[in-house]
Amino acid sequence: MKKPIRTVLFAALVAAVAAPAFANAASTASTSTARSKLTLIAPAAPGGGWDGFAREAQQALRSDGIVNNPQVVNVPGAGGTIGLSQFVQTPGREDALLVTGGVMVGAIELGDNPETMDDVVPIARMADDFAALVVPADSEFKTLDDFVEAWRKNPGAVSIGGGSLGSIDHLLSGLLAKEVGVDPKSVNYIAYSGGGEALTSLLSHTTAAGMSGYNEVADQIESGTLRPLAISSPARLEGVDIPTFREQGYEVSMSNWRGLVAAPGISAEAKEEFIEIASEVRESDEWQDALERNSWTDSFTTGEEFERYLDEEVTIAQEIVKDLGL
Repeated sequence: MKKPIRTVLFAALVAAVAAPAFANAASTASTSTARSKLTLIAPAAPGGGWDGFAREAQQALRSDGIVNNPQVVNVPGAGGTIGLSQFVQTPGREDALLVTGGVMVGAIELGDNPETMDDVVPIARMADDFAALVVPADSEFKTLDDFVEAWRKNPGAVSIGGGSLGSIDHLLSGLLAKEVGVDPKSVNYIAYSGGGEALTSLLSHTTAAGMSGYNEVADQIESGTLRPLAISSPARLEGVDIPTFREQGYEVSMSNWRGLVAAPGISAEAKEEFIEIASEVRESDEWQDALERNSWTDSFTTGEEFERYLDEEVTIAQEIVKDLGL
């Protein structure tokens, strides 16, 4: 898949800026161990979802004394694939973990990225976040069925705003379209670089609906500014009074999962150490509090189970991207 020249140039510029920070973080890899100094690579800018996840993990690592000196390094750009590309260039590094998740899987497929999830060592799936389909409080769509009926009649007239192309918001929109009988290629999806822009477009009626991580719209839902039509969890979330797509008759479920992977070429002992560290984070009071505060679902898995899940996620993303005609 050929990319626009300006996209390639932008990605190259971001990579050039981020590379020195990444190199500095890796410079002590030969002398550091995960327990003495662990670096979490957040492949996004400060303030984003992966950054927030990394810093929650950092706090759990620090407060419970799991490692001595946990650090977070940001390597933003291209749905996390710039961070991934740089991370795999340090094979055998046993003092760093890369934060990853569903957004990166989609970005890899959408961008035809040379580095994939096959180039890293899966460590742990830590948590799931789910997306909500929302509309303004004064929208004509009172229910999910109302939305679907209008969508089927004229897909192009029912715009959906959300995160970047290849994001969970985007993939979920395509998945839902296929489920309800709308050609995914006809989905009028409008991508925004941040949740704030997507929310503004929705509230100004620039877009008819929004697909967004529940956390990003929870306050607006609670205040009555937005009306939720459905959430992408397989079952209702505890404490969240939003019906799922499934319970409304649409077999659609997708999570914006978040997890940790290690660099290629690490030893079996280092892999087990990383898994043990992730397990200790999961069991910590600080992490359990983070799950509750962020409305994340505890989906902790490691080993072969996590590897199988990754394979399934890649297959699903490939199918959706193909259906979307991207």
